[in-house]
Amino acid sequence: MKKLILFLMISSLIACGGNKQKENATPSVEDFNYSVDKFADVEILRYRVPGFEKLSLKQKEMIYYLSQAAIEGRDILYDQNNKYNLSIRRILEAVYENYKGDRDAEPFKQLTTYLKRVWMANGIHHHYSEDKFTPAFSTSYFAETVKSIDPAKLPLQQGETVDQLIARISPVIFDPTVYPKRTNQADGVDLILTSANNYYEGVTQQEAEDFYTKMKNPRDSTPISYGLNSKLMKENGKIVEKTYKIGGMYSKALSRVVGWLEKAAEVAENDKQRDIINTLIRFNQTGDLKTFDEYCIKWVQDLTSQVDFVNGFTETYADPLGLKASWESIVNFKNIEATKRTEIISSNAQWFEDNSPVDKNFKKEKVKGVSAKVITVAMLGGDCYPPTPIGINLPNANWIRAEYGSKSVTIENITEAYDQVAMGNGFNEEFMWSDEERNRAKEYASLTNNLHTDLHECLGHGSGKLLPGTDPNALKAYDSTIEEARADLFGLYYIGDPKLVELGLLPNNEAFKAEYYQFLMNGMMTQLTRIKPGKNIEEAHMRNRQLIANWVYENGKAEKVVEFRVRDGKSFVVVNDYNKVRILFGKLLAEIQRIKSTGDFNGGRDLVEKYAVKVNSDLHKEVLARYEKLNLAPYKGFVNPVYTLVTDKKGKIKDVTVSYTENYVDQNLRYSREYSKLPNYN
Repeated sequence: MKKLILFLMISSLIACGGNKQKENATPSVEDFNYSVDKFADVEILRYRVPGFEKLSLKQKEMIYYLSQAAIEGRDILYDQNNKYNLSIRRILEAVYENYKGDRDAEPFKQLTTYLKRVWMANGIHHHYSEDKFTPAFSTSYFAETVKSIDPAKLPLQQGETVDQLIARISPVIFDPTVYPKRTNQADGVDLILTSANNYYEGVTQQEAEDFYTKMKNPRDSTPISYGLNSKLMKENGKIVEKTYKIGGMYSKALSRVVGWLEKAAEVAENDKQRDIINTLIRFNQTGDLKTFDEYCIKWVQDLTSQVDFVNGFTETYADPLGLKASWESIVNFKNIEATKRTEIISSNAQWFEDNSPVDKNFKKEKVKGVSAKVITVAMLGGDCYPPTPIGINLPNANWIRAEYGSKSVTIENITEAYDQVAMGNGFNEEFMWSDEERNRAKEYASLTNNLHTDLHECLGHGSGKLLPGTDPNALKAYDSTIEEARADLFGLYYIGDPKLVELGLLPNNEAFKAEYYQFLMNGMMTQLTRIKPGKNIEEAHMRNRQLIANWVYENGKAEKVVEFRVRDGKSFVVVNDYNKVRILFGKLLAEIQRIKSTGDFNGGRDLVEKYAVKVNSDLHKEVLARYEKLNLAPYKGFVNPVYTLVTDKKGKIKDVTVSYTENYVDQNLRYSREYSKLPNYN
């Protein structure tokens, strides 16, 4: 899955009204309490599910079953992120629920905050920076609280004592040299040995690359996604794959996922959708990647079902080699009215491809199967929970995209939540150059942000082609950054095209400037609020944004197309010529498409390392100081609504209700009680 992660530079100072809505009735925006919790650098939000009550009973029932399947995969992601994550989470939850000491003491509050961060990140590494958290409580306090708990409530290995558990886990939590980085993308080091994730064990980067290179047939025009659903490790000195499947790795969780998928198949909207679900079930049962391709082809061709979902091993960002997929799920249904916008875009896909500024050799002669819709998300799971994307494009396999097309979504009820908590928080006043930019953002930013997401997902990821013989994994650790930059640039280039006004997607030729300004300000400056002092940029989406913004700044410097200005000791981004910015976006898009199409590893590495990684330390200090005064949280996560089956006296389902009252702590503790079946170590 290619996901668009929203960089929300702003947070909310709003406290909305009470939360007394009736079950199964969507509360109004005005009556909805979006903000749930705030800790460390995170604010937790709720999202509404408008229109759920208007769905048919079968559609509601299907959403219920798919939502259960989405939660069942939660533990898989924890384990994929690091082999100790499940044990650490279970220890912390046991302490939180059972500690009888002073719960108002500062160390216990610090432990609680740490637990909340673990839930947010699905492990001990920050969900965005991927650095390991630094606990504010001491090792001695940790040992004291754990020893006070009934050992039966702790994740002890067979024959293990509590002291041994503490001794084994403490370095993983407290020692900064142990698993410091979840996914390392630094140039010039062994990316496997220096990454803390659990996709590889006992193998080097070279051994992993050699293992999969030997599998690949360069003449295969329909290659499987090698390594997508497995762990690569050594056993008795021999490299082996442990496949994720029922009867294999993660079997207990996948069996429960399949159980809910089987129920969803029984209430599918049509035979095509039922076949899609049954094919996914077969993939989970066999682990066969040919079956996965079959599922992807069927899924991308289903354009009629209103309820849709993603469930399984999909996204490869967390693997530094870009091969192995994290587990994730999104359950959704089509927002029919808002989808009219994306249907206009997808119906003109060939025009956009033909008029792209890239070399004609890298364009698709015929764009196939491009579809897009705006969705209302009903449940988030795995690598989409608590933090979630605002846009999705599937499938990932280049040959499937070329032959069968792609399906894109924009998640509008998530962007609604972001917009609501961003009102009146002072961010624009602090960082935008003048009232001109602020007024333009107020009038157009919501529209242009959603439209850029549409273009990014629907056309950007689906545009262009690989030249024959190009290895789809040729860019290795730089692939995610290059791919996201390619999609962003496609959207940026076209959002400034008069064609969008002609199509009725933008009201005038002024609106696009709102997106250009915010993107450049974000990439050049304000996204640095998410980086700790002294650190480089690691996350692919952040690298992409800085790459684009810095490249445009440098290549437009002679004409001062974009510049920094200082006023009252504060730095601001100023755009002097928006039309020239668009020309520069087009030039960079052409180069990045060339790199992608030809598999030019050195070209991709040079661009990323020059423009995307390093941070201006003086500007960084300034931005952090200004942002701190606003008292905002730079990261957002979500709690899910709760769905309940309503039955009659004979057990027949009459309705499915939705509730928005569960809080962040209660939800995560409930998920751990009801959906946690994997062993401590896998």
